[in-house]
Amino acid sequence: MLRYLFVDMNAFFASVEQQDFPNLRGRPVAIAALDAPTTSCIAASYEAKRFGVKTGTPVWEAKKLCPEIVIRKGRHERYVDVHHELVRAVGLCVPVTRVMSIDEMACRLIGVEQRPDKATAIARQIKDTIRRKFDHLTCSIGVGPNVMLAKMAGDMMKPDGLTLLPTEDLPKRLPSLKLQDFPGIGPRMERRLMAQGVTSVRHLLALSPAQMCHVWGSRVHGWRWWYLLRGEDVPEKPTKRRTVGHSHVLPPELRTDGGSKAVLAKLTHKVAARLRRMNYWAGGIVVGVSYVGGGSWYEATSVAHCQDTLTVLRAADSLWVRRPHGRPLKVSITLTDLVPARSATPSLFDHDRQLVDLCHIIDRLNRVFGPNTVYFGSVFGAGDTAPMRIPFNAIPTADPAVHGSFRGRYGAVFA
Repeated sequence: MLRYLFVDMNAFFASVEQQDFPNLRGRPVAIAALDAPTTSCIAASYEAKRFGVKTGTPVWEAKKLCPEIVIRKGRHERYVDVHHELVRAVGLCVPVTRVMSIDEMACRLIGVEQRPDKATAIARQIKDTIRRKFDHLTCSIGVGPNVMLAKMAGDMMKPDGLTLLPTEDLPKRLPSLKLQDFPGIGPRMERRLMAQGVTSVRHLLALSPAQMCHVWGSRVHGWRWWYLLRGEDVPEKPTKRRTVGHSHVLPPELRTDGGSKAVLAKLTHKVAARLRRMNYWAGGIVVGVSYVGGGSWYEATSVAHCQDTLTVLRAADSLWVRRPHGRPLKVSITLTDLVPARSATPSLFDHDRQLVDLCHIIDRLNRVFGPNTVYFGSVFGAGDTAPMRIPFNAIPTADPAVHGSFRGRYGAVFA
């Protein structure tokens, strides 16, 4: 049985850079927040991967492993634009059922599309369609009985591969894999499995449902894995949004008290605007600082559920003054205790309601007239720091109310 086709773009961020700048093709390329030795690579081209450079490799180490490597500052808005073009391109061949991440999508196959020959033809059509639009971007495609196994099939042949993994082939093909080849089994989970005597995929497949539940510590997860490993199509359980946050590694010139506070203020504006766009309210705020040379500090506070930027700014400031002294390297803010707007109880005081209304007006002005038409003065001085970032399992929208640089040249400023 072949129910899903999984599209996985190869070395996506680096390939987009090579697509847009042909002089980078064939050269080792890594993407980072900035070309500074203290930051890490967020992506690498296949040419760079051959030298051992990968996601998470510090820039200084990447340059040591590969002296010829080109470090590019990430252009996340561009990656999002290309992502949407790719979704449309795949959609011309087969409907996209679920966007998994910035570079992955799953497509449900129905009827004759589930036949191996037809699924193969669709996969080749997708590859040709992408190649006609972006001559340097390639994808690996896996076809399997559920999304997890289709993704694993795509990982079996990279780059630019095509692998079919029908249900009847699972008993003979899965045992040859490693435990960490399965999505959801990382180093920590592998250690947990090892402690339970599960040292190979063969051992994993031999577990009974009751043993699976014991190993995972959950009846829901245990039964889910037991069925997935046998090719069943198990629906995803809806997830509940619990937090929303932003963090940023400071450029060297802003690793000061004033510079780091301005960047934190910008992150606060972004996260509050994002909260309103999601139509949630927050009841908790966590501020964090990591320091040059090691060490970090986090502190949290509770607030009456709010949605406006000014309340979040004031709460963040009350935490900020408690931080230990030291040269800051990274700042972060996280909003916690989220509730949907339909479940929130707005303040009974007119002043608090006016603050929420004011922030929604600011968001609309920034959407209509461009990013940062109106903003609070505490952001001034943060420059172009903290641009859009792409989380692993979500695609950010280039919303002018949330993203953009705060240059303070033409915009109105609230003190």
